[in-house]
Amino acid sequence: MAVLGIIAGGGELPLAVAKAVRDEGRDVFILALAGAADAAVEQYSHAWNSLGEVGRAMQLLRDHRVDEVLLAGKVARPRFSDVKLDFKGARVLPRVLAAARRGDDALLKCMVALFEDEGFRAIGVAEAAPSLLIGPGALGRRVPSESDLADIKVAIEVVRLMGTLDVGQAAAVCEGLVLAVEAAEGTDRMIERVASLPAAIRGIPGKPRGVLVKAPKPQQDGKTDLPVIGIQTVTNAAAAGLAGIAVEAGRTLILGRQEVIVAADRAGLFVYGFSREAVS
Repeated sequence: MAVLGIIAGGGELPLAVAKAVRDEGRDVFILALAGAADAAVEQYSHAWNSLGEVGRAMQLLRDHRVDEVLLAGKVARPRFSDVKLDFKGARVLPRVLAAARRGDDALLKCMVALFEDEGFRAIGVAEAAPSLLIGPGALGRRVPSESDLADIKVAIEVVRLMGTLDVGQAAAVCEGLVLAVEAAEGTDRMIERVASLPAAIRGIPGKPRGVLVKAPKPQQDGKTDLPVIGIQTVTNAAAAGLAGIAVEAGRTLILGRQEVIVAADRAGLFVYGFSREAVS
C-alpha cells in the first residue's frame, strides 16, 4: 500500500489522523507546515516545509512514495507578501490569491487542486481515517431532551445558512435564541463568548440549557476542513452552561473519543450525532 501524505497544519488533528492511519497498517509521511504544525509530528516520517515552497513540497511527497494526500490541521491565513516562495510557488501565487479573495472554502479547494494537478489523489480524513468520525445517536449516557432537540433544529438551520456564506461551522442556541455563531475566531473562542453572556439567557453549570451545533458547510466536498470536537470542546461547553453538543454524524471528527465520552458524562452533557437529512 502506498504512503499517505499528510499536509499538517496546527492542532491535534494531523497527529490523530497519522495514528489512525498507521494503526490500520499504512505508512504516512507528514509534510509539516513551518509555523503551524506541532513539533510532535516529528515522531513520524516527516519534513518541514514553508507554505510557499510548493515545488519542494511536491518533490518531497514524490521522494517518499506518496500517491494520496490530505490536508489536516489549522493554518492561519498568511500575509502573502511575507511568504517565502520557490519558483513553483511564485507561479501559482496569482491563482492562490484569487481563491483567497473568494473565502476560506475557495482557498482550501485551490490548495487541493494544486496537488491534484501534480498527479496526487486528494482525499479527506473521512476516507483515510473513518474511525475518527462520529456516528448517529448519543455517545454517552445523556441524550437530548425535547427542548434540546428544538434548539438543535434551530442551530442546524443557522449553521446551514452561515455555511452558504462561507462564515463558520458552529452556532449556540438556547430556547430558540441564537447566543453566538462561529466566525474567524473558531469554536473555542465562540463558546467563551457564550460563557460571558448574562446567566438569564443561557444555562449555568448545574442548570444547563442550550446547545452547541457543528456541521460542515453545504459546499464542502469532505476533502478539507471537516468540523472537529474534542475534550476541550466538552470542557468549554460545560463551563458555558450548555446542555450538550450536537454534530452532523458521518461528517464530523472526534479526537479522543473515549476521553470525550468520559468528560461529557462527568459534566452531565450529551454528545449527539444527527443525520445529514436534518440539514438538507
